[in-house]
Order: sequence, then C-alpha cells, then structure tokens
Amino acid sequence: MLPAGAEGGPTPVEIRPIRLPVAGSTGPDGELAAYAELIGSIDLETLGTADLARSVTELRVDLAGADEHREHLALGAFEDGALVGMAELEWERDDDASTAYLPLLGVAVSHRRRGIGTRLLEQAERAATQAGRPTLVLSGEHRLDADDGSGARLRAPQGDASIRRDDAAAAFATAHGYALGQLDRISRLHVAGRRAEFAARLSALGDASPFRVATWIDEAPEDVVDSLAHAHERMSVDAPSGAISYELEHWDAERVRADERRCAEMGRITLTAAAITADGTVAGFTVLSLLPGSEAVEQWDTLVLAAHRGHGLGLRLKLANLVQLAEVDEARGPVYTWNADENAHMLAINLALGFEPFALESVWQRP
Repeated sequence: MLPAGAEGGPTPVEIRPIRLPVAGSTGPDGELAAYAELIGSIDLETLGTADLARSVTELRVDLAGADEHREHLALGAFEDGALVGMAELEWERDDDASTAYLPLLGVAVSHRRRGIGTRLLEQAERAATQAGRPTLVLSGEHRLDADDGSGARLRAPQGDASIRRDDAAAAFATAHGYALGQLDRISRLHVAGRRAEFAARLSALGDASPFRVATWIDEAPEDVVDSLAHAHERMSVDAPSGAISYELEHWDAERVRADERRCAEMGRITLTAAAITADGTVAGFTVLSLLPGSEAVEQWDTLVLAAHRGHGLGLRLKLANLVQLAEVDEARGPVYTWNADENAHMLAINLALGFEPFALESVWQRP
C-alpha cells in the first residue's frame, strides 16, 4: 500500500513507532485503533473494499513482538496527536536474512503532498538498515476499474500485466529509486451457498491416488507437521518471485505450531487441505484464513512440491478446501487471492474456479 500523490517539502508531522496498549489493559486501544481505522480507509481507496483490513486484535498480536521468527515495526505520522500516516515494516529474524518488507505505507487524503510519505519511507529505510536488512521491498495496490489502459505503461520483468507510469503509487516508488520487480493479480471468488457445486467438481476429479487428501481446521495433525514445515519452507522460495529478493524462511514443527497459536490469538480460523503421499508426507497444501469480524476469507499459501507436480493436485486441493469452508461456514465469502502475474498455471486454476481479478499489487525493490 503506497500513498497517493507526489511528495513535497518538509512538514512538522512527528514520525515515531505506534504505541501499543499495555499488556492486560482493558482500556481503549488509542493509537492502535486509529492505526486500524486508517488501514481500513486506505484499503477502501486502493482496493475498493475494506474487507481485508486487520482488526485491532490482529494488529496487537502482529506488533507485540512475540513472534520469534519475524520482526514487525509499525510507524505512525502524527500531527497534533492525530494519526495521519503509517508504515509497517517486517523482516525475518534469521541472522542470514538481508531483506526487509514494507507491505504498508499510506497517508490520509487530507495530508498528502506534504512530504509525509517520503519521511515515513526514509524512517523505514533507516530502521531496515539498522536491523541489518539493506534490501527493502515495498508494495502498492492499483484498482483495475481506475485504469483505462491509456498512457505510458510500466511492466514487470515477467508477466503480461502493466500499470500506468503516472499512477500515484508507481510515481512515488520510482521517484524514490525503486524498480518494479513483480505484479500480482488480486482476485476474488464469491463462494456463499456453493458447497454442492464445489463438492460435485471435486468428486468429478475421481480418486486422488497415489495421494490422499486430508483437511483440518487450525492445528495440523502431529504425523504431518514436520513435512508441512518443509513445504512451508519451500513455499518461501519456490513461488514465482519475478525480480524480487524473497529469501528462504526457515520452518520447523515449532514454527508451524507457533504460527497456529498466533492465528488463534488473532481470532482467525485456518483451514488447510493437503495432499499426503503413501509414506505419509505432505506433497502439497493450500490454506484459507477466515478473518474475525468479517465475512471475508483470505487464500494464503498454495504449493505443490516440485517432485509431485503434474497430478492436478492444485485444483483438487483448492476444491477440497472450498468444500471444507462451506462446511465450517456456508455464508462466508468472498475469498481473496494474490497470484504472480507470471504464474500462468495457478492463474488458470483460479480462473477455472471462477476467481475474478479486480486489482493489481505492484512489488518494488531497492537496490
């Protein structure tokens, strides 16, 4: 998420970390509530929906510093005590990691063109450098209904999609020395009331032999947790990445369990479908995450390990998880997914399921 509008001269706005509620406090969430509200308003502008805006509870868990594997830092821009801009930075705690990610950077409409976005970015860059993460990756959203296809275009090194060169997020990133490394297609699928349809399509695929398909809610079965950790680790580097320096994430059973606990603390319900080989290991998996306080569902990781591709497992697993979703909450939907524009195979699966693209996410890197 990047702020709209070009950036200008200095501003008296104060840039500092967001103050989190004291542990165990039952009082108002203060700055964190304002942070969540600003996220929702900018999502509504850049995506056309606030379905995916994180709740205060989720933000508190994300930013509390209890994640042993990933560091999170939330910066706020304040004027007269009011939050008018934000940036959120994260990176792997692994000593070998050199990249930080800035998935969130936004300024309230009323305070744009005053240099606030630039100052937030500069502060995030300093924090990344101090953390020993000299490479910074940032992202922005671009609604398809706001792009008529005219004007000079920017294209990523791979894929067919493009964005306007003069788009506000693109202009901001390029003005600060970032290069476009990838475009992701953001799509959604309305699933409410379609259990019978998904079940019939899954049945029509026939037997999954030599694999079996297992599904579970929240916690992975103990007998697959080690191989699931391996699949998560491969997901971090095997998914198409364009020209972006996504780094290997080290996963083990303990990290899988820690991730499950964090999702539960956030109030999310996690649904997984996995293909299991004859020897009991995970050959592929897909994850749906049900947001608290929203009807929306996020499609998280989907991966079939390289040795097991070519068996149609991607479509089978997604259908199995959509059936599981309907069994858990048939009124839920839409489901949102993000896919690299160059990932023709997964895009074809999603189109076959009926996903409809409505936005692009641009991913930028410097150096």
